[in-house]
Amino acid sequence: MSGALFMDRDGTVMVDVGYPRDPDEVELLPDAPETLARLRALGLKLVVVSNQSGVGRGLVTAGEAAAVHRRFVEALRSRGVELDAAYYCPHAPEDGCSCRKPSPELLERAARDLDVELSDSFMVGDKDSDIEAGRRAGCRTIAFHSWGDVYAQVESAVAA
Repeated sequence: MSGALFMDRDGTVMVDVGYPRDPDEVELLPDAPETLARLRALGLKLVVVSNQSGVGRGLVTAGEAAAVHRRFVEALRSRGVELDAAYYCPHAPEDGCSCRKPSPELLERAARDLDVELSDSFMVGDKDSDIEAGRRAGCRTIAFHSWGDVYAQVESAVAA
């Protein structure tokens, strides 16, 4: 078993443009790739968990969402970062699904799939629903302000 850094995508790892449909809209936030590489070096798996309700709302097609995801992965890879996995909830809020954050389902599914110990993991996100999902899953949580802040908090917790 090992820990993971679970992270929201839009507004945490990449610039939040609303409902991204075009891969050209993918822009990584400053310091994200470098910090993710440093967090991987601490032994954490890197996992994206993201609500993508634009699909469920009919604002983004499944194909467009997949193309944005591919570009996102390529952008990270080109900077030396490989994700271990990405889990998306494509449902609209009114769909009543069980996977939409703040539900912990995506984190729990990833933990099973990747043999991750949730109590040794962190959830980073820019929205209350991200933090609540991490809390419900039993992770340590970090409200995203900057990647430098995330690294400092994780490094301190891992060293303790």
